[in-house]
Amino acid sequence: MKRIIALAALSLVLIGCASGPKTEEQQKDLSTEVRAAVDRLKLRDPSMDKFFAGSSGYVVLPSVGKGGLIFGGAAGNGEVFSGGRSIGFCSMNQGSVGAQIGGQVFDEFIFFKDQSALNQFKNGTFQFAAQASAVMATSGAGAANDYQNGVAVFIGSSTGAMLDASIGGQQFDFRAGGAK
Repeated sequence: MKRIIALAALSLVLIGCASGPKTEEQQKDLSTEVRAAVDRLKLRDPSMDKFFAGSSGYVVLPSVGKGGLIFGGAAGNGEVFSGGRSIGFCSMNQGSVGAQIGGQVFDEFIFFKDQSALNQFKNGTFQFAAQASAVMATSGAGAANDYQNGVAVFIGSSTGAMLDASIGGQQFDFRAGGAK
């Protein structure tokens, strides 16, 4: 129990840290983490290729930290892709309230069905309640799921433990300029 509370506290501290990679070295490090997260997802579920190949764009947020005890939060940095190449970086912050306890770290993948959905993300008008729309990426999840309102969200590798029946939403900040 102490470990879960410690993970929750650590995750809440991370909320203040999600502002996107600032230096070229931080961008390179994040890009390396993103490639590793994509490799893990594709190894776990080869059917996810349909989303990588068929979407107008996608976001990969490796190692999102989440924690809560009644009030909760999550934060992470990611890389944004369109046409198979990096077009920028983003940060994600999430706040929630409700029955929740624990902490966890996970990879999040957001796929945009069309250019309109991707543009909403890039313009800062995109947000959603992740608890209601994310699918755990297990074997066959890519084949069994489709877009909802122009977006498909999958949660990849996860560590930690969290009981969560809360209400909240994620907010994103996009910064153009792909990895070099």
